[in-house]
Amino acid sequence: MFGLLADIAADSLWLRPQIYFDCDREMVIENCRRIEEYNEVCIRLVSDRLGITVWGSSLEADTYGSGGLVIRGRITQVEFEERECRSR
Repeated sequence: MFGLLADIAADSLWLRPQIYFDCDREMVIENCRRIEEYNEVCIRLVSDRLGITVWGSSLEADTYGSGGLVIRGRITQVEFEERECRSR
């Protein structure tokens, strides 16, 4: 029951990850929780119950405020992985 209420609240309050692309050179991710791996060919991050891995070359990450991330460089592939829900 709590999981269902948490999902409804997250959807209503726009707490789910929102991802925007500008061609293959820039990616904006809102509601990013943390960066797990960072180098110039791979950036792996966690956003809610979703793991996101960005592959490319000359990748750079910039934060733009509370819970947001801008990735710049040549983006060649983006992978999404559903993660287990942990107690909050």
